[in-house]
Amino acid sequence: MKKRRKTLLISVGNVPVGGGRPISVQSMTKTDTRDVRATLRQISGLAAAGCEIIRIAVPDMQAAEALGPIRKKSLLPVIADIHFDWRLALEAMRQGVDGLRINPGNIGARWKVAEVVSAAEARGIPIRIGVNAGSLSKQLLAKYGHPTPEALVESAAEHINILEALHFRAIKVSLKASNVPLTVEAYRLFAKQFRYPLHIGISEAGPSFTGIIKSSVGLGILLSEGIGDTMRVSLSADPAEEVRVAYEILKSLGLREKGAHIISCPTCGRCQIDIRGLAAKVEDRLKDFDKPITVAVMGCVVNGPGEAREADIGVAGGKGSGLLFKKGKVVRTVAEKDLLKALMHEIDKQ
Repeated sequence: MKKRRKTLLISVGNVPVGGGRPISVQSMTKTDTRDVRATLRQISGLAAAGCEIIRIAVPDMQAAEALGPIRKKSLLPVIADIHFDWRLALEAMRQGVDGLRINPGNIGARWKVAEVVSAAEARGIPIRIGVNAGSLSKQLLAKYGHPTPEALVESAAEHINILEALHFRAIKVSLKASNVPLTVEAYRLFAKQFRYPLHIGISEAGPSFTGIIKSSVGLGILLSEGIGDTMRVSLSADPAEEVRVAYEILKSLGLREKGAHIISCPTCGRCQIDIRGLAAKVEDRLKDFDKPITVAVMGCVVNGPGEAREADIGVAGGKGSGLLFKKGKVVRTVAEKDLLKALMHEIDKQ
């Protein structure tokens, strides 16, 4: 693990981003923003899952006007996600959002950008420049032929230059693609040239199975190299799943401690209980568990307690029963049918 890259510090509402602060976890609502009640329900669920910043799509003025009642009741800082129309950005800020995701080079004349920047400066609102491989300018595609790391970084630099020319530096940047090596190399290249905090992610990563793998590989590489200040795992799934996956990635690298870390064996011919079923039930029970705890669900008594010696608590299967253990030491033997209950009872006592 490399030391984290030192970046400038900004704030999204009450959440610090950059400057060596903990890497924050974001998601995006998947509701119709104009449906205030449904959007707030989703935000509440995401907050319960551990989300720290929420981004909301703003496709039209009606959606922008809905941000006010949403922000008043939101448990999380709100970022308005806007494309092309500077008027939506101005209205979103009037409605009290905590941040903008808007590319200044895509909203037209300089005076429009200046209006947005002036309002953001007055309200202390940061702007995220979101570069995506799927929406590079025609000029950059003509220059590079296709999306490349250099093209993504040059696009980001163009947007940064516009904001810096207006003396605005409350900036964070993302450089996303659905291609993992392209994304990783773009972030590496950017990190060598700029000190702005980075929002990291793999865009359009896919449904849960493939999306989790691509996100884990790409974000894991970046985080292990000290790159990243805030992150979103993008999945075609429940946004709460995005949050849980993000924390698992961070926990696996020792960068955040939240909730349960579950160790379970892949099973083999020695296993004589339904360890896969038990592990799945334990994972489901603990998905919203907040306290940091390591739980082991092992298939046999041969290696189970030893392999999971550092676990706070765990079980190791036997024939129709299992050992309940703490820190590698056996507490008692429990019948298979009672293993889940006994394990959860001990976890609740922690």
